[in-house]
Amino acid sequence: MVVVIIKSRVTCIMFELEDDIMMYPYATLDNDTEITHSEMLSDGIVKVYIETPDLKDGFHNATCYLPEYRWEDINGYSDVEMNYFKEFVSNNANLIMEFSEEGGILNASNF
Repeated sequence: MVVVIIKSRVTCIMFELEDDIMMYPYATLDNDTEITHSEMLSDGIVKVYIETPDLKDGFHNATCYLPEYRWEDINGYSDVEMNYFKEFVSNNANLIMEFSEEGGILNASNF
């Protein structure tokens, strides 16, 4: 994995290359859960990765592939938490898909 960090006066943005796929930050929730998404792949798939720090287990994580809403690699989350994340991704899927074609939310917003 290659990590690229861009620093400016406003913010520090981290883009990650995971398996040669560019990943962009999307949201940070109040419990420090990070939600990132990939660039749109040539087959139209976008990977959404959710990760939450946990004192006992290190991290909990889950991966969803849009537009199919195919969930894989779910580790550490309860059914209640997964229901929340499924709803979150569903409610944000159109934006995530759009941003995946425009270099992430910060690039799309001309930040």
